[in-house]
Amino acid sequence: MGMNQTPASERVHISFFGKRNAGKSSVINAVTGQNLSIVSEVKGTTTDPVYKTMELLPLGPVMVIDTPGIDDEGTLGSLRVKKSYQVLNKTDIAVLVIDGTAGMSGEDEALILRFRQKEIPYLLVFNKADLVPEEKQLLPDSLPEKSDSIWVSATSGMHIYELKEKIASLKPEDTHRFPIIGDLIDPLDPVILVVPIDKAAPKGRLILPQQQTIRAILEKGASSIVVRDTELKPVLDRLMNAGIRPRMVVTDSQAFARVSRDVPPEVTLTSFSILFARYKGSLESSIRGIAALSRLKTGDRVLIAEGCTHHRQCDDIGTFKIPGWIREYTGQDPVFEFTSGTEFPEDITPYKLVVHCGGCMLNEREMRYRIACCDDQNVPVTNYGILIAQVTGILKRSLEPFPDILKLLP
Repeated sequence: MGMNQTPASERVHISFFGKRNAGKSSVINAVTGQNLSIVSEVKGTTTDPVYKTMELLPLGPVMVIDTPGIDDEGTLGSLRVKKSYQVLNKTDIAVLVIDGTAGMSGEDEALILRFRQKEIPYLLVFNKADLVPEEKQLLPDSLPEKSDSIWVSATSGMHIYELKEKIASLKPEDTHRFPIIGDLIDPLDPVILVVPIDKAAPKGRLILPQQQTIRAILEKGASSIVVRDTELKPVLDRLMNAGIRPRMVVTDSQAFARVSRDVPPEVTLTSFSILFARYKGSLESSIRGIAALSRLKTGDRVLIAEGCTHHRQCDDIGTFKIPGWIREYTGQDPVFEFTSGTEFPEDITPYKLVVHCGGCMLNEREMRYRIACCDDQNVPVTNYGILIAQVTGILKRSLEPFPDILKLLP
């Protein structure tokens, strides 16, 4: 696969951290064999994280991130440190470069604590081995048992090859904690998917979550029956009259109210949004976040964030429908702000609630990053489908397949 084919979202993200002057940028250049980073004798040259996509053997396609120094002084400095810390939410493998002549510092130890809290595999690189006699190249006693560490010299190239091997050995397994639907159905089960064909649906095709769900049902050996909301009732009646009870009905959130009326209580009902929030690891926080809806007051700021930048229509769900539903449900008049595509604010503290789209165009890491940013800043976050289910009064029913999550409902 060429460089141009691997989307950034699917690359292993390797972030390099370190105090100013630990030689972080020089280590990156030695590892990647190219001048990615600004290397200078002046302390603290990197002011913003630098992202660079590349092929790094033996790992393959990666995103290398060089972060600002974690010991910057002053207000600008603390902003840089904050930016370095936020990069953690996007990191698959963390590399902490430490000045071997100076040893570990408080900032280094604080960062290691963060790696461990966020369960990020990490590597400690003691740089400047050329300036430290071999018998003094010890590892500090304070290191956690398992931590992986290595002495290198960016200037002489010593142990750089071994460093690359160590980085590659930390590559995370690509595992979703939950499948899309496979664990909820059995082979040969009939599953009904309700797909309204509205103005916003792309002509001649289904949107990504619908395609992925059909694919997952096929892989399980079950059968999917795809209908519009307008045909759901007659199709259901036919099946039930023939003695066939669908194992589950999955609907588009916008048709939820109508579909809920048409699907008898003994048939399990949920939505694409809920299946995908669970698949992408955001269902739990979205259900916790929905509680904030009833606390909104007039004038509170609400951020509505979309993952893609499709053409907006006048009755667009994000800019028009959701604000309307929130005003109606709460009886208040919050202030709505909007972002779309890759933009997502670093500072979310002004908002009382973030409502995110289902994120079908964002990979799991980016979605987790955004949720982690909200969690880090104690701002409730939920998604479109869950908000719609709540304002239409059917969230409880649509969570019945997930009793553990149902318990979190306020």
